[in-house]
Amino acid sequence: MNKLSKFCNELSNYTDIRPEIYLSPATGYRARAEFGFSKHSYTMVEDKQKIFMDNSSIPHPCIQQLMPKLLSKINESEVLQKKLFQINFRTSGTKVLATLIYHKRLEEDWILAAKDIQDNFKNLSVIGRSKKQKVLIGKEDLEVICNYDNTSFKILQNDLVFFQPNFYLYSLMIRFITKQLKNPKDLLELYCGCGGFTLPLASKFNNVFATENNRHSIKLLKESIKLNDLFNIETARLSDDETASALANERPFRRLENIDMQSYEFSHILVDPPRAGLSAETIKLSKQFKNMIYISCNPETFIRDMVKVDRKIESIGIFDQFANTQHIEVVALLK
Repeated sequence: MNKLSKFCNELSNYTDIRPEIYLSPATGYRARAEFGFSKHSYTMVEDKQKIFMDNSSIPHPCIQQLMPKLLSKINESEVLQKKLFQINFRTSGTKVLATLIYHKRLEEDWILAAKDIQDNFKNLSVIGRSKKQKVLIGKEDLEVICNYDNTSFKILQNDLVFFQPNFYLYSLMIRFITKQLKNPKDLLELYCGCGGFTLPLASKFNNVFATENNRHSIKLLKESIKLNDLFNIETARLSDDETASALANERPFRRLENIDMQSYEFSHILVDPPRAGLSAETIKLSKQFKNMIYISCNPETFIRDMVKVDRKIESIGIFDQFANTQHIEVVALLK
């Protein structure tokens, strides 16, 4: 039984709603990818076996085209190879951010070698990282232009923040959510990241209050809000439990000094938690809201949380973000 059938069978125990299924191309779909580096090669682990490669068909074509050329340049330089153990890529579809991660401090000779690499590749920015050190060669932030229906928006990201990995399904996830919205007023969003859903949904709600615990994500989201000339989004660096505490008026937060929580008329709550799912406090908080949008990267914790939130599924979409793996993404609108 494949992963989609398995999840649909499990879901049928809780609802008669049939999920909409969105498939991804099997290759070229990842806008971000992480590889180990060993023995002059990129590495990945599959079935507990380390695989050595000079390219991969999984990342976006921009990354695929760069991978062997970058590897060749790294292997020509002893200073770039030494103590290098990981190489991460991100792309906007035109530009690529490559992060080289080391078990050593990066000195001036590394900077010169990295600049030589960047000079050889158009639309590439290189970042070197080691413990408590970041060396930036080029621009750190990627500006991604996202289009859905007749709308487009810009979103900033870098190598320290989460962003939806599937280049093709991201806009379909937004479209799926927006077409299900009924009588939207204000939106409370938890785990907002750098604004992957905050920014496109702002046009569908009167106001959005978005929270996230990652300071890098919140910083980029604030910059993206200005970039898109949006005026109906407020943000705060709060964890899920802190957000619940703030809304319950349990204690004051300095980070909310200039935000009037009583002015919101929330019709929806959106949660996009990590694989561990929702905390007990977030589940308790969610019960205050008539409508809930749950985005899950873990079907097991989604089913577990579905039982706990005790809601009716209005609509549900399955997004095969990770072709040829056991992972799927679920988007559900719950009443």
